[in-house]
Amino acid sequence: MSIQSPPTLLELAGRSLLSTKSRAVLDLEDLPIELFPPLFVEAFSRGHTEVLKKMVRAWPFTRLPLGSLMRKPQLEMIQVAQDGLDMLLAQQDHPRRWKLQVLDLRDVPQNFWRMWSGALFDACSPEDIKKNRTLKLGPAMAAKPPFKVFIDLSLRKRPLDEFLTHLFLWVRQRRDRLHLCCNRLKIFGIPTCHTKKLLRLLQLDSVQKVEVHCAWAPSTLAACAPFLGQMRNLRKLLVSQVYVPAYTSQEEQEQLLAQLTLQFLGMDCLRKFCANAVFLFEGHLEQVLRHLKTPLETLSITNCPLSDSDWNYLSRYPNARQLRHLELRGIKLTDFSLEPLQILLDSTASTLNSLDLEACGITDSQLQALLPALSRCSQLVIMSIHGNRLYVNPEGPAASHSQAEPVEHRTVPCPSGEL
Repeated sequence: MSIQSPPTLLELAGRSLLSTKSRAVLDLEDLPIELFPPLFVEAFSRGHTEVLKKMVRAWPFTRLPLGSLMRKPQLEMIQVAQDGLDMLLAQQDHPRRWKLQVLDLRDVPQNFWRMWSGALFDACSPEDIKKNRTLKLGPAMAAKPPFKVFIDLSLRKRPLDEFLTHLFLWVRQRRDRLHLCCNRLKIFGIPTCHTKKLLRLLQLDSVQKVEVHCAWAPSTLAACAPFLGQMRNLRKLLVSQVYVPAYTSQEEQEQLLAQLTLQFLGMDCLRKFCANAVFLFEGHLEQVLRHLKTPLETLSITNCPLSDSDWNYLSRYPNARQLRHLELRGIKLTDFSLEPLQILLDSTASTLNSLDLEACGITDSQLQALLPALSRCSQLVIMSIHGNRLYVNPEGPAASHSQAEPVEHRTVPCPSGEL
């Protein structure tokens, strides 16, 4: 039988304040600051909406992580927070201790509620991001930024759900005072007119990670490209499933590539570039990568058909020399010379942490040929070789090949100096 911990003094104080008599005369101006988080959680769990509205208007921390209290979006509770904010925004004089700058609707860890302290919060913390925002907003707005609402978005072809529709309308009606921000954005399929409107409302320079899953339609990429170009603080870009129909002319293909790669020029913060099953890049990888101007930490090209020129360019790509993670899963190495990969491994020997060569069709002889370059990768921790028809000989090189055991699934830890 489990033994529950007794309630803390803070929790008991919060419950006392939420009693029927206390709620009527609750004075938040004199409430100790450490009581705000436990009192808010207690009021949230009991559905005391009027108390929650009062607490939002007097919130003494820089952010209110409401999303971490909800297993799934609860429209009623969002409306309560919005009502409290609307009352606050309508006031000329704000409460004495009010510091709220961010309403966080993301499902993030509940550290805040455990620690009941408002840590410095800015979703785009690097110095270059701060400079970008200062330039965009100007000195006056940079000194007093608008209120921010943070949410992670996953946009699909179907209409927006009730929660997003309500949030969209609420922010749009207060656009001069509120900024809708998003760190992680996923787009599945061609954006609908509703999702395009939402993207236009979004502060695109707040997006740090974006995934574009095209569902085999190049038109999805074309529709998303103008929005990608405005994501100046993007750190990770994943493009997935771009198939080129047989009827697509070479001119149309070149036009689509140019439309996409032109957007890369403004991505000064990009550190992770991932392409999965992107048939559009075949024969054009150099055109794609040379538009990325910053050194990459992660380069992931998986399940993509590559030409000889694509493969050879990888060894010459200057922004791959500081890679920490290289993923080539599903690239058939039996179709290419190993020399470009050996050169790439040598150029990243001092930085590479992980190497993914799953399902690359690697043979024993190819792995042996790669070992000298791999042995020079002093920071390599993990090399994944799942799905390759390799053999491990239990009695060493002198034993016959017939005694070898097939190894098709293996992730190899690589302590420094032991390759």
